[in-house]
Amino acid sequence: MIKVIGVVGAGQMGNGIAHLFAQHGFAVILHDIADSRLSAAIANIRANLERQVKKEVVAAGEVEEIVGRIMPTTDISDLSRADFVVEAVPEDETLKFQLFRKLDKIVGPDVILASNTSSISISRIAAVTTRPERVIGMHFMNPPPVMSLVEVIRGRETANETFAVTAAQLTALGKEMAVACDTPGFIVNRILIPMINEAIFALYEGVANAEDIDKGMHLGANFPMGPLALADLIGLDTVLAIINVLHDGFKEAKYLPCPLIIEMVAAGKLGRKSGQGFFSYGDNLAAFCP
Repeated sequence: MIKVIGVVGAGQMGNGIAHLFAQHGFAVILHDIADSRLSAAIANIRANLERQVKKEVVAAGEVEEIVGRIMPTTDISDLSRADFVVEAVPEDETLKFQLFRKLDKIVGPDVILASNTSSISISRIAAVTTRPERVIGMHFMNPPPVMSLVEVIRGRETANETFAVTAAQLTALGKEMAVACDTPGFIVNRILIPMINEAIFALYEGVANAEDIDKGMHLGANFPMGPLALADLIGLDTVLAIINVLHDGFKEAKYLPCPLIIEMVAAGKLGRKSGQGFFSYGDNLAAFCP
């Protein structure tokens, strides 16, 4: 029975995944390499729980109880206690390979290793471990406590049992599941990221300003937010990484990144998390979107 969840990476996605599991009664071991990131993650989780209290999603008396289920740690060996691990580090193939090699040696032989990758091959990640049958993709949407969908991606060797256990975890979290083949970008980002890239091209080419591009898609296509604001929420570095995965995987010109996003990432304009992207943001950068 799965009781303890390991989450690796305390950034925007990692702290949201930790929040989600803790909110649904699981003990969570949240690992990151920096104490400052862990402190920021716990503060962000508490702030987002308070927002949920105001929306009557969580009772006021539950906030500290939920936060108390999360154990932050910089010692990766603490994950040896986990029954199920979700990786949520930046979208960098080399980094993920290094991490999965470490996790493979630390956790028990029957523990499932799930990656929150939004585009990188699960089969390639699984291949660096001694348990490819127990590796699976578990792509949460941002922010994880709010968004109802999780993409599940089976690698070439992912076992039926691994898939069934993962599906059961999502049921326990109250999430809907969409199952994707292990191809670049899977379902959501295969469709979404080229659209965002095209919106960036429209801005780059002077078709309209950022506000009007987003207004057009928000009001004209009934999107909950415009593609440029969504890119800022995802993080422009992450968007660029996914565009590059799509281009490397398919070798088609339609997946080439717009020069503007390359320039913005190089300048550190990463969106909400840096305070500046296509739009400017206030102090509470990591909180749930309105």
